[in-house]
Amino acid sequence: MRSPSTVTSSLPSSLAPALLRWYRRARRPLPWRRDRDPYRVWVAEVLLQQTRVEQAAPYFERFLTAFPTIAALARAPRARVLKVWEGAGYYARAHHLHEAARRLVRERAGRLPSTVAELEELPGVGPYIARAVAAIAFDRAEVALEANGLRVAARWTREERDVRSAAVRARMGSVLAPLLPPDSPGEFNEAVMELGETVCVPVGPRCGRCPVSFACRAYAELDDPGALPMRAPAPPRPHVRASVVVLRAGGRWLVQRRPATGLLPGLWEFPGGRIEPGESPESAARRELAEETGVHVEELLPIGTVRHAYSHFSVELHAFAANPGPRSGVGSSLDRRWVTRAEFDRLAVPKATEKVVRLLESVPGTAFPGSGSRRGRTPASRPRAARPRLPRAPR
Repeated sequence: MRSPSTVTSSLPSSLAPALLRWYRRARRPLPWRRDRDPYRVWVAEVLLQQTRVEQAAPYFERFLTAFPTIAALARAPRARVLKVWEGAGYYARAHHLHEAARRLVRERAGRLPSTVAELEELPGVGPYIARAVAAIAFDRAEVALEANGLRVAARWTREERDVRSAAVRARMGSVLAPLLPPDSPGEFNEAVMELGETVCVPVGPRCGRCPVSFACRAYAELDDPGALPMRAPAPPRPHVRASVVVLRAGGRWLVQRRPATGLLPGLWEFPGGRIEPGESPESAARRELAEETGVHVEELLPIGTVRHAYSHFSVELHAFAANPGPRSGVGSSLDRRWVTRAEFDRLAVPKATEKVVRLLESVPGTAFPGSGSRRGRTPASRPRAARPRLPRAPR
């Protein structure tokens, strides 16, 4: 990398036309690009905040099929929304969409507002989503910079400071604002995102294919344009060890619902929690089961370990099965219930809990007779990390 220099304060006016010509020719036929219906744009942007494009598309289609309008989403029970969202991860997004839809029906006849300030008043809508919806759905002259856009802008301007800084983000937004075409600001924002997704990628940017490399300082001045944006060293990732218990009685499993806030809000899981220092997985399973349900069991059957990988930490989950007798006095309530296998399939559960069930059903003698596997599933013995979700927050 050559010696640092001042950050570009303006970009050539020819950048936007060249970028839009490329975008209209090369853009991918993504489902949320079929029209600019504000509701569809909003749902897509919420999904894309934490989910890659190729992964988001099927979840988007499924969600819009189940809830084709804001009014339909507002009418749906929260449990149904979470079940449809199942697998997309970051479940707080589903909670926020549902809460916002109900508010929009109550206060705005089921219509999204068109200004950034009004959009930011909705649950789960931050500066980026508000600007993206305002620009794409309502043709507002707003610059919406998410991870891809920030990377592209940092390379165009040779920004060598941390793009996570609010001041840096604001400056890059001000540099791009004069480029916004008056008649298609949303399309310009989408073109920047598309460039970042397909050409100006994080590692090994494909500069030879870039339609606007003529305006890019990183391409012109740096030996490796991919060196920008600067990345701070990642902190060590914590590792969590936890245990869960599949409590079985009378042909049913005991499950309980997580709190409405925090990690995996509102999802159903088996009792369990973190293994404390000096504690064995079995001891932790007994303790957590007693603390959460009041049930004390004589025998715990180990059924295996599921390992999970997260963006911020990793976890190994030790699973056990137990037969406490005729429900041991634990009754059903709003946030705890005994369910059959078929009833379990209708609940919204974390991916890790699904993997525990598949593991349970692959071990002879641990599942209920006739419980079987879910249609389309194959038994798992000892699943490796596959981006599952932690079924219980560390304590």
